[in-house]
Amino acid sequence: MSSNPTSLASRSILRGIFSAQWLPIDSAGRLDRACLAAHLAFEKRKGITGVLALGSTGEFPFFSPAERQEALAVVAELAAPLPVFANITDIRPKVAIELGRTAKALGYRAVALMPPIFYPVSQADMLAYFLRVAEAVDLPVILYNFPELTGKKIQLETVAAFAERAPMAGIKQSGGEFAYHQPLIALAKERGFAVYSGADTRLPEVFGLGADGCIGGLVNMAPELMVHLFRVCREGQPGNPSPAFEQLKHIGATVDRLTFPLNVAAGIEARGFATGEPKAVVSAESAAIYRGIVRDLRASFQEWNLELAPGRAA
Repeated sequence: MSSNPTSLASRSILRGIFSAQWLPIDSAGRLDRACLAAHLAFEKRKGITGVLALGSTGEFPFFSPAERQEALAVVAELAAPLPVFANITDIRPKVAIELGRTAKALGYRAVALMPPIFYPVSQADMLAYFLRVAEAVDLPVILYNFPELTGKKIQLETVAAFAERAPMAGIKQSGGEFAYHQPLIALAKERGFAVYSGADTRLPEVFGLGADGCIGGLVNMAPELMVHLFRVCREGQPGNPSPAFEQLKHIGATVDRLTFPLNVAAGIEARGFATGEPKAVVSAESAAIYRGIVRDLRASFQEWNLELAPGRAA
């Protein structure tokens, strides 16, 4: 494991819009390849940069290690030739390492790691976990900060220590602490890694701060809006960001009527794509909210002349 931050800073940074990919399953709980293929083909056509497999939007805790390995293989095949990242987070270091080695064999560009979930963990032990997995996997690592889901924040000093000692490709900053983008971006500029935001509805601010891209759930339902905002607000291409920004905020407010990540499925269905069977138990109340989101967003997409999947325009 290198301790030379200068050598680590020479790694190329991938910038752009990455789909935090939704993974549909069939009634038997198996990954629905046909549904996933249709959805990924749509996202690729709309210009996304790449894909994060088995992230929080992909509901990775519902899959067994073997099912996660299978999903990694399918996503790598269907997303090609785009770069793909693999979330290999697991409370068991052995499982995370096995998944990481699978990702490397499949040609993944990097792996993503959240803090180990469920039990409390100190920052020192969190760092030790990240380093142990990174060394065993031998791929660039994207740290994945989402305290609302994991119950623990990756503190800035932990990020800095990891960047000094491991091949850090970037960090994904998700959750409610938007201000945390600033110190992360400042550190990233010093150490040569990327910052990817999960603040889908605040992309002009994110890119104004200097973030390198977005790994977002809303990419699944509005990829062209987010690609447009990246090109205009981050890359400086000509264009007006306001219409896409307002539409994205409307989408965010609509799906926020339901809990994450089921709300992402509602948005995908509104766009006309099959989302498979629910992985969690869904109450009648949530199912009703889901149907309302599909109805309302479908109307919005039609009003904005956004393409719906063939045969799903009604």
